[in-house]
Amino acid sequence: MGRVMSFVYGIIAHMGFLLVFLYLIGFLGNFAVPKSIDSGQTEPFGKVLLIDLILLGLFAIQHSVMAREGFKRWWTKIVPGHIERSTYVLISGLLLVLLIWQWRPMTGVIWDVEHPLGRLAFWGLFGSGWLMIILASFMTDHFDLSGTRQVYLHLRGKDYSPLKFKGTGLYKYIRHPLMLGWITAFWSTPRMTVGHLVFAVGTTAYILIAIQIEERDLLRFHGEVYENYRRQVSMLLPFKKKIT
Repeated sequence: MGRVMSFVYGIIAHMGFLLVFLYLIGFLGNFAVPKSIDSGQTEPFGKVLLIDLILLGLFAIQHSVMAREGFKRWWTKIVPGHIERSTYVLISGLLLVLLIWQWRPMTGVIWDVEHPLGRLAFWGLFGSGWLMIILASFMTDHFDLSGTRQVYLHLRGKDYSPLKFKGTGLYKYIRHPLMLGWITAFWSTPRMTVGHLVFAVGTTAYILIAIQIEERDLLRFHGEVYENYRRQVSMLLPFKKKIT
């Protein structure tokens, strides 16, 4: 794949994922999109639960497997290294599209907050979760996470070098603000249905497992620097003193 085509491929993967990301906000919030987490025809509970769990499982497996260094070493024998991250982002976006498209609603109500202040509080948390995701991605390097930095460097004929670890911004207070943002967004709704609860529980369980795997990778890659950081900064809640 030529340099220009690689760059175009990376931009398409990045923009495509951003569009799916925006749709996901409406999907979980039940607004502004034709298909949301609680819309659609009801079907037998067992069938629906199985389908939804398979959809969540496919996304979780792809995210975990493709992010591991062992898989990357094998994968880059097939896919050029400069588009490896873009391909990961593209497949992630396509699996999110599949999840949204095939998601089956389970409309039994777990809680339904009717008081205006209570609803406002939930929507405030919902918005803050998505905002935290966006901010955290830029506090590391949004364009490296999306693969755009890799294809841009290749376009300019430069070698890719991994970013050095830095605990700045929200990362001074918690090690995984990106994950906290996802969890906050997934759980913050004034009307929690069974289907939404399945989504929130499933994704939260995956996130907590994925954090443990990711931290092992970070320790191997950054060594003592990350170990010191981990001793000073808590995982998801800012209980420990921030780093200086």
